[in-house]
Amino acid sequence: MNLPESDNIQVLVKAQYVPEQSRPDQNQYVYAYTIELLNKGDNEAQLISRHWYIVDEKDQQQEVQGLGVIGKQPVISPGKSYTYTSGVVLPTKSGTMSGSYTMKNCAGEEFETAIPTFALVQPHALH
Repeated sequence: MNLPESDNIQVLVKAQYVPEQSRPDQNQYVYAYTIELLNKGDNEAQLISRHWYIVDEKDQQQEVQGLGVIGKQPVISPGKSYTYTSGVVLPTKSGTMSGSYTMKNCAGEEFETAIPTFALVQPHALH
C-alpha cells in the first residue's frame, strides 16, 4: 500500500562505527545511528512503524520492518523533536541504510516519511 508522503517531518541522521562491539575476525561490524525526527508541521504526528533497507558493501540487502522504534511509538508535537539511538550489525566493513517511517496524524490518517540514505563507514575507510 502506498501512503501519501509528508515533508512536515524532517529526519536527521548521524551514524558511527562502534569498534569495541565489532568483531572483524567474525565479519561483524557494529554501527550505531542516532535519528532525530523534527515535526515542522502544525499538528502532532505519531510514529507507527519503520521500514529499513540495509545494504552491505557486497550489495546484499536486508529488509527490516517493525512497529515503532526501540519499543516506542512516540507522538511528536508541532515544533518538537524525538531522538533515539539504535544499531545495526553488518557482515562487511561498510554499507548504507535508508527507508521510511509510517506516521499517523491527529485525524488518524497514515503517511510516509522518508529516511534519507546514509553511509555506514569506518572513519579511516573514507578516501
